[in-house]
Amino acid sequence: PARRILLLGEGNFSFAAALCEGAAAARFVATCYESEEEVSGRPLAARNIRRLRQRGAEVLFSVDCTKLKDYFLPSDGVFSCVYFNFPHCGRKAGVVKNRELLAQFFASCAEVLAEKGEVHVALCSGQGGTPADRPRREWHNSWQIVAVAAGARFILSDVHPFNAASIHGYKCTGYRSQDKSFSVEGALNHVFTRSTPLLHLKPMACQMELGSIRISFQVPQMLVDKINRGFLELNSEHPVRTVKEKLTAVLSQTFPIQSIDCSLSLLHQGHIGGVCPANVFWIIPKPEQDASTEQMANGLANAVLFSHIDFCKDADENGCMKVKEGNLISEQYFLRPSLLLCVQTLIERATFLPETLHVLCGPVFRKCPISPHSLPVFHEVVFVAAIDKGMESSFMQMLVDTIRNGIYLLHQAVSGCKLNVTFQEATSFERTELNGFATSESHITKIQHSVYVETDALGSCEKGWCVGSVGTACGGGKSSGLVVVFASLNLDLLAMLICGIADWRMLWTSDERFLSQFLGGELRLFKSFSLYPPSYVHDVSFWVPEREQFDEVAFHTIARQVSRETVVSIQLIDSFQHSETARKSLCYRLTYQSCDKSLSCQEAAEMQLLFRKEIQRCLHVILR
Repeated sequence: PARRILLLGEGNFSFAAALCEGAAAARFVATCYESEEEVSGRPLAARNIRRLRQRGAEVLFSVDCTKLKDYFLPSDGVFSCVYFNFPHCGRKAGVVKNRELLAQFFASCAEVLAEKGEVHVALCSGQGGTPADRPRREWHNSWQIVAVAAGARFILSDVHPFNAASIHGYKCTGYRSQDKSFSVEGALNHVFTRSTPLLHLKPMACQMELGSIRISFQVPQMLVDKINRGFLELNSEHPVRTVKEKLTAVLSQTFPIQSIDCSLSLLHQGHIGGVCPANVFWIIPKPEQDASTEQMANGLANAVLFSHIDFCKDADENGCMKVKEGNLISEQYFLRPSLLLCVQTLIERATFLPETLHVLCGPVFRKCPISPHSLPVFHEVVFVAAIDKGMESSFMQMLVDTIRNGIYLLHQAVSGCKLNVTFQEATSFERTELNGFATSESHITKIQHSVYVETDALGSCEKGWCVGSVGTACGGGKSSGLVVVFASLNLDLLAMLICGIADWRMLWTSDERFLSQFLGGELRLFKSFSLYPPSYVHDVSFWVPEREQFDEVAFHTIARQVSRETVVSIQLIDSFQHSETARKSLCYRLTYQSCDKSLSCQEAAEMQLLFRKEIQRCLHVILR
């Protein structure tokens, strides 16, 4: 009853009259661009105007859809819904002029629409330029409605056929600015909603205690909005926590389970085993001598912000560090790349029980190339048990079977799509990249099998998505007759595969429309609230510095930060080496696309300019 609905560009008011009769409790304002004298001379329009006024609707004339705030005062209230059917500049206006009309309309609409309001725009077949159009026009020959709307902070949240036959009394009119009908076969209604704004992250400095040392450090800029999100807290309804809880419940039917309070530090110092140093977020801290005990309490969980801290010049805001031969890497600090680093600390606790499956979970951090399922931060769960020597193979097989069954059960409860879980012998790359997590040379984890999941719901790699690993760890605690068996799983990837979430960035969105789909801690198939987001392609080419190896991971990391995670792919499209100077030139193609927010063409262009400056500053490349 409180809904206030605005209809724009009504030709003969037949749509407004039909809508008003179907939703009599709402308050309608029906408008047209023409004057009252022009419209009243048409019999059908005159009848519909009388019908509207008899039902209490307001009818306005000579209303320009690009200047709505001139007609509606703030005191009148905002509109819950705005309808604009088949907008057109008139006569033989081309696609460019009609894009301009839509751009001005959306900008104007943003000034009179409620925060959670909707904008409905009906377009003829092919005009919108989205994959929903059948047939679909070439992009340059369409109205590019989603990209145009993004300039006013709108996202496409729904699209469905405009079924004119189901609208009682509706008759389209306005062909080439005349009182003539036109074909609406294949027409689509596009429903837009407001987007949350792109984040402008401020630098964050944190303080925590590592052993007996108090450490102050700057959070890598690309992780600022991902620290302390609380996805795994008791009151969280995030699907990542739900997957962890339900999978643990399945395992508890086979094994004694003990959950570990994850009070272990996010910050580590020393040996990192086989992990490539370039893939670690390095922290160069400054010891703090005068911080109070209260400030240090609970470490990073209760981060203390500082206005300014002096940092070592060897580390930048991305946690990138030039690792040269001879550097004392073991003396540096880093954000934990895996909870496997904590296994030895766990098994040395007095509370660690043999033949009990201990559950440890928390966020971990790794720099990685950009892709929809390569996550620079994710939530890892590690299941650890100490088993009598000689029994580890049978125990590991039982653990593998139970995990496979648990993933099947979770998936079947959510989706009917095919899912396949396999445990394959780890490849040489996986062994090199993931083995050797340790806190000392005598306690090293050994990954033996990788966990792969394939599903029809999402695009898969050749073997599926690698979501974890299974293996053993040296050092079985107090008893030398024990062997430690572990399973490590990526909860974020599992949540994506089970709930049909195509992009890892959606897990970290601040838009309430994501979590509202998982109320009560239930796993459901995710329905995107941002359909067909526009993408923008930009190329960059440069000369690589002589006598320096190009750091591609750092290149991707800079792109993540500068674009605020809106770069969805980076491709090397050309490589050239000068025949005389032997200098090497690289050309990369960056695709900008946001999965949950509006992203305009201008914003992407500005990000690309900043990216060019940053790679020149940080990687010392020479732009071409």
